[in-house]
Amino acid sequence: MSPKETPRTSGGGTSRFAGAFTRGRIAMIVVAVLTLVFIFENTREVKIRLLIPEVTMALYLALLATALLGAACGYAFADRRRK
Repeated sequence: MSPKETPRTSGGGTSRFAGAFTRGRIAMIVVAVLTLVFIFENTREVKIRLLIPEVTMALYLALLATALLGAACGYAFADRRRK
């Protein structure tokens, strides 16, 4: 029987989540949760100047949009680095 076909035992078997929660992933989850808390605690209206137009919007929307743009840029650079 190959190692892939051996049944898992409750006493000494490996968990399928053993590699899922590394220190780096836990840290990223904590940072993501803290970022979301910070974003949604700042709900007042602010004026934002986008080059020429001035926009009035909720601060949490501006922070959320900035966080999403930063995540997209980070993903793009990480993907480029892998190739």
